[in-house]
Amino acid sequence: MINNNKIQAKNLQFLYKDFIFNNLIKQFNYKNGHQVPKLVKIQLNRGLGVDGQNNKALQKSIDEISLITGQKPIVTKAKKSIAGFKVREEMILGVTVTLRSKKMYAFLEKLIHLVLPRIRDFRGLSLKGFDRNGNYNFGLKEQLVFPEISYENVDQLKGFNISIVTTAQTKNEGIALLKEFGFPLTD
Repeated sequence: MINNNKIQAKNLQFLYKDFIFNNLIKQFNYKNGHQVPKLVKIQLNRGLGVDGQNNKALQKSIDEISLITGQKPIVTKAKKSIAGFKVREEMILGVTVTLRSKKMYAFLEKLIHLVLPRIRDFRGLSLKGFDRNGNYNFGLKEQLVFPEISYENVDQLKGFNISIVTTAQTKNEGIALLKEFGFPLTD
C-alpha cells in the first residue's frame, strides 16, 4: 500500500511539473516560474464538541483520521475559557492533521479519484469555497466515503473540513490550479 501511495503521489507531482505548470504559464502569462501557483498543504479538521471529553470517541476520531491520511493527527485544545459556550481552558475541542509533499499528493489523488465519486448524488464541488487568495475549503458530512473506513467500525457519522492551501494570488488562479489537477468543480 505504501508503494502505491508513492506512485500516486509521483503521478500528481509529475503531472504538475510536466503539464499543469506550463498550462498555467500560458493561461496567465507569467514572466517568472515562481509566480505559478502550486499546492502548499492540505489540512483536515474535525471538531468534536462534547465528544472531546469522551476518551473513546476521541480515540476513534484519531484512529479514523490516521487511517484516512496516513499521519497521526494533533489534538486541539481551547486556549481560553468561554462561559457562554461551556468551554474551559485546555478542554479538548477537536483533531487536526496537516499533509505536505508526498502525503499531500497521495491524499489529493485518493480524494479526486476515489472519495468524491463515492459521495451519493455528487454533482461537483461549489466554487463558493474559494477565498480571495485562491485557497479552497469544503466539508465532508461522513467518513464512510473513504475506502479505509469500514461500515462496521463506525458508531456515529462524523464529517470534517478539508482546506487546500495554495500559493495562488487570486481566486481565479486557485480555481485554474485545482481544475488542472482534475478537481470536480462546478460553476
